[in-house]
Amino acid sequence: MEVKTSLLDNMIGVGDMVLIEPLSEDTFIENLKKRFDHNEIYTYIGSVVISMNPYKSLPIYTAEKVEEYRNRNFYELSPHIYALADEAYRSLREQDNDQCILITGESGAGKTEASKFVMSYVAAVCGKGQEVSKVKEQLLQSNPVLEAFGNAKTVRNDNSSRFGKYMDIEFDFKGDPLGGVISNYLLEKSRVVKQPRGERNFHIFYQLLSGASDDTLKKLKLDRDFSKYNYLSLDSATVNGLDDAASFRTVRNAMQIVGFMEDEVQSILELVAAVLKLGNIEFKPESRCNGYDESRVKDKNDLKEMCELLGIEQSVLERAFSFRTVEAKMEKVSTTLNVAQAYYARDALAKNLYSRLFSWLVNRINESIKAQTKTRKKVMGVLDIYGFEIFEDGDNSFEQFIINYCNEKLQQIFIELTLREEQEEYVREDIEWTNIEYFNNAIICDLIENNKNGILAMLDEECLRPGTVTDETFLDKLNTVCAEHQHFESRQSKNSKFLTDHSLPHNCFRIQHYAGKVLYRAEGFVDKNNDLLYRDLSQAMYKANHSLIKILFPEGNPAKVNLKRPPTAGFQFRASVGTLMKNLLTKNPNYIRCIKPNDKKAAHIFTDSLVCHQVRYLGLMENVRVRRAGYAFRQAYDPCLERYKMLCKQTWPHWKGPARDGVEVLMKDLQVPAEEFAYGRSKIFIRNPRTLFFLEEKRSQCLEDLATLIQKIYRGWKCRTHFLLLKKSQVVVAAWYRRFAQQKKYQNIRSSALVLQSFIRGWKARKLLRELKHKKRCEEAVTTISAYWHGTQVRREYRKFFRANAGKKIYDFTIQRIMQKYFLGLKKTMPSMSPIDKSWPARPYGFLDRTHQELRRIFHLWRCKKYRSQFTEEKKATYEEKLAASELFKDKKALYPSSVGQPFKGDYVEITKNPKYQKLNSFAEDKVLLADVVSKINRANGKGAPRIFLLTKKSLVLADQKTGQVKASVPLPDLSSVSVSTQNDGFFALKLKEGSASAAKGDFLLSSDRLIEIITKLHCIGATSADRNQISIDISDEFLVQFKQDKVCVKFIQGTPKNGNGVACKRKNNRLLEVSVPSP
Repeated sequence: MEVKTSLLDNMIGVGDMVLIEPLSEDTFIENLKKRFDHNEIYTYIGSVVISMNPYKSLPIYTAEKVEEYRNRNFYELSPHIYALADEAYRSLREQDNDQCILITGESGAGKTEASKFVMSYVAAVCGKGQEVSKVKEQLLQSNPVLEAFGNAKTVRNDNSSRFGKYMDIEFDFKGDPLGGVISNYLLEKSRVVKQPRGERNFHIFYQLLSGASDDTLKKLKLDRDFSKYNYLSLDSATVNGLDDAASFRTVRNAMQIVGFMEDEVQSILELVAAVLKLGNIEFKPESRCNGYDESRVKDKNDLKEMCELLGIEQSVLERAFSFRTVEAKMEKVSTTLNVAQAYYARDALAKNLYSRLFSWLVNRINESIKAQTKTRKKVMGVLDIYGFEIFEDGDNSFEQFIINYCNEKLQQIFIELTLREEQEEYVREDIEWTNIEYFNNAIICDLIENNKNGILAMLDEECLRPGTVTDETFLDKLNTVCAEHQHFESRQSKNSKFLTDHSLPHNCFRIQHYAGKVLYRAEGFVDKNNDLLYRDLSQAMYKANHSLIKILFPEGNPAKVNLKRPPTAGFQFRASVGTLMKNLLTKNPNYIRCIKPNDKKAAHIFTDSLVCHQVRYLGLMENVRVRRAGYAFRQAYDPCLERYKMLCKQTWPHWKGPARDGVEVLMKDLQVPAEEFAYGRSKIFIRNPRTLFFLEEKRSQCLEDLATLIQKIYRGWKCRTHFLLLKKSQVVVAAWYRRFAQQKKYQNIRSSALVLQSFIRGWKARKLLRELKHKKRCEEAVTTISAYWHGTQVRREYRKFFRANAGKKIYDFTIQRIMQKYFLGLKKTMPSMSPIDKSWPARPYGFLDRTHQELRRIFHLWRCKKYRSQFTEEKKATYEEKLAASELFKDKKALYPSSVGQPFKGDYVEITKNPKYQKLNSFAEDKVLLADVVSKINRANGKGAPRIFLLTKKSLVLADQKTGQVKASVPLPDLSSVSVSTQNDGFFALKLKEGSASAAKGDFLLSSDRLIEIITKLHCIGATSADRNQISIDISDEFLVQFKQDKVCVKFIQGTPKNGNGVACKRKNNRLLEVSVPSP
């Protein structure tokens, strides 16, 4: 059974600020601190969640917590961000209402982490499946990419979002994510060129230099040393707890998951490297003849490397830093830039390059994560945007002004939507609606955004008007137009009450926002609103060969020159905020207000003044007052009756009627004043928190009484149960004991009977045994006497016969025993089965000499037969060839002993496998018996030429070794004899029959290291052929060879050849070839 819980159970402090009593700023802060000290970082204001940054990891975001808050009522469990995410997701899925979650707070308050928790919860509770998981993973992995390029380390936060982000997550009718769309607002691009002390540039610069491989940095022309880049601050280059190298790997992996191609990632990194190189470009003045100074680049190395990265001609970009072209209707005017203007142009280019790259990144991510289907979708928006910013030292500039303007608009929509939600619920529940007095900040929004007299409109007008425009002229205009406005203050205005206000400098103005007064310094308003990039630089960028650069600077296209001034930053931001507000008004809002407990970014520290400041500018107190203006607490009838039914005897323990009737009986019995509550259609509304605390106090007392009663009943039941168990156990133990005693008695009687029976059987068996033994001894005595008598008779007869043939019998017996001993001894000392083993046991007796030799011969023949029976046909043929070689060359040819240990392989050139000899293989019709490389001796000089020697059963073939072309083919019947020497050489002559077709070219004089194998195979082929005579082998150190028409004598002599220890052939004259063979 599921245990019902409530927000009010085990509450530390007050979980819902609407119920705090008494309501004041001090009690509000004290309640937040009490909960923060107990690691309760979430608190409600009705349906709004206050989130305190704990600056440490808490075990409240586990998978078990996700399941705990899944499909639970918002107020059913203790405050948690998961409760709000679940309420929004269920409303979207079940009621088909588009949702938006607005996360606000100052830098370091934990807005980014809160948005991650919301997205991770939605990803965990929505559907499963391969495609759904892919979409969820892409949505989640878009965060690391945007954080790398849009977040930076500030004095308040190590991972501060320097842009506003709004993500629409799209779902299908089942509640499964289909995709998303991201919108970004006001990237702080001024951080690219300058960072305040103690802060860093955007993360991606440090991640790239720390985490990229050496090869990647070499391609990007970068160095790991941060100090070599002017745009990177050195005092905070490394941050404790941030591993830039690991973060870079995470970003690369996230980009791959989101869907970035490898060439796109490389292009992005090249642009990041180009920004770093751009910051290192410095300028020097150069005087011209007209008296004006012109800027020139000091060191062109960084400019050259940047141009190589982006594919821009160096001269084009260098000119853009030195000249500016102003175009009117029909004319162009080119003016030189001084050093200050060149630095301004450089920084403007860097800021625009990075901000446009960031916008392109957002659009590229949108392409990957957008929904692929065109069906109607449900939408949940998550807005993570900067909170209200007030710098105490008065250094609030244009960025803080438009950030605070955005927060004014969010506060306006928050008040409107909160009141509208309250009014709709009152109407839905049929409760009378009373108008609630609250501060309407529409007057402040109008002061800023009015199209005619608004501050932004006047700033745009000042930027666009001709003539000299400065921040002072803009402030003068403000003082003229807004002097009488009750929320505008300036010492130079017509309002005399501020003339003596020394807290208000002359170059500043002050606006009283809903969160308090903010002092703005007018310096930089005009330049930052202009956000001007010279057209020459845009056109130079468009000329780049880099594909991404052309996309980022479309206005640089000469074919599409637009002489209109580009819209100002303020105008663009006002339009974006207007679009955002329209989008939010179409959705059901859910609010998360993030608060930073201290400026030290440390856990367990709660700074009251800092938290109080944030509570004021977030308007939380006003939020509570709006919520409490009508009825502070409301609850459905069923859970209300379930929680408080024990306070009335009529409703306890079970109420059988409708829940509303039970609540009415309960409130009447408790005598709660009628003006303190009201009955709606499905809920009861309680006006004052004191009434709710009265009910809770009564419930606590009643629970204590019920707990005492339950304990009493339980103890009585437990004692009775224990007694009955003891009684039942005693009966069971007695029964088992009686059974055991009877079993033991029976076993004793049975064992005694068995012993008695065994003794009687033993006595009978022993008596029978004695009788049988006596009978057997009598029979054995008779048999023994009979045997002795017959033995005596036989010995008498044998004695007569033995005396006649005793000598011969003894001799035969002795010889028999000797032969038996001889054969048994021979069996034990038999030699091994190897045919080459010549050992044989010595004969023990001389008369066995012939027998001994005959047995040795028979044994040798038998083991030879056994040995031969193990041969395969191929092995037999090999041994037959070896035997033939022995008969031909043993003791006749000095080369023979070295060939004995070499097996006859046959194919030494792998003619069937080598594609070069494929044609040659097809030429040989029969099976090739031998294929080897030989040397054909030239009679002219005695030198050899390599040839392929092929031998088949019908012919021999000589072919060129390189080409495989057949040089000669001789049928074996045309071969008459073979001549070789007796020396240790490989020369042999193939002599052809006179008159044969092959004899026209003469005999062949060849040389080979495998002479023995070649001639043996030739001899064996002739011996096995029945249709031709056997080839004769002539072994002589001098023989004749027929070369065409001449006969040449080949003579072999022993000597030392000139080329070392090899065989050398030398022509002596036309009739003599002399072969020198090394001495053995």
